[in-house]
Amino acid sequence: MGHTMAPFLLPDGFGRPALAALAREGSVVTEAGRLAIRRGAARRHRRRTPYARRAAVRAAEPVLLVPGFLAGDWTLRQMSGVLREQGFRTYRSHIFANVNCTLDAAALLEERIEQVVERRGNRVQIVGHSLGGMIARGLAARRPDLVAGIVTMGSPMLAPAAHHRLLTGGVTVLNRLSRLGLAGVMSEQCVSGACAELSFRESQEPLLDHVAMTNVYSRRDGIVDWRACIDPQGRAVEVRASHIGMALDPRVSDVVAESLLLQSSAESAEAWRQTGA
Repeated sequence: MGHTMAPFLLPDGFGRPALAALAREGSVVTEAGRLAIRRGAARRHRRRTPYARRAAVRAAEPVLLVPGFLAGDWTLRQMSGVLREQGFRTYRSHIFANVNCTLDAAALLEERIEQVVERRGNRVQIVGHSLGGMIARGLAARRPDLVAGIVTMGSPMLAPAAHHRLLTGGVTVLNRLSRLGLAGVMSEQCVSGACAELSFRESQEPLLDHVAMTNVYSRRDGIVDWRACIDPQGRAVEVRASHIGMALDPRVSDVVAESLLLQSSAESAEAWRQTGA
């Protein structure tokens, strides 16, 4: 991400989307409209369905949703609603704005997952958008006792700096605020020092056989290089959506729900990966 980012965060073979790519994010308007249509249809369906038949079969594993860079839990509220309608018990990450050091954010998220696991008695599946998926990937490798599987959406795990220069400005601002003494925001160490190296290394660690992973990506992504979103240890699923729109488009929510169900029923993560996209 510009001059502030460590070179290892942008390996050879990956790049930042061009300025013109940002125009593709304009489809978020259509994706939001698609969501509105789906919500209206769902409300009409509920009104016609007797109350006793409304409840969906409850999925065994709880699902924690983690927002992307600069975003908070509210950005995944609509996806949470879709997943709940399909029988998932969803939980918020308690992230108001994802601007903290990645390692600190991961530590707080780990505590949150421990709470959910203790309450529900089952490991969790994590759905992470963009940076949220990268954090989830590191946690899944480090705490397989807590994480049953993850679904990433537009998360450039293989090259965290392979994103549009527009985000570089946001990171630079956070670094400056950190230098001025503001706590709870990314410092330069988070993007170019030992902290960044440790975070990146954790996100590349192999997953145990019982931890499944789905990587949802879009070639229409105007924010990150879609190639960096496909982890060789996961199962790649392509959608047609903008980067921002992945959190809104009900078609993506359907893909996420299907992936979560399949991951729950797979005998092992290796068997899941071998099913192909």
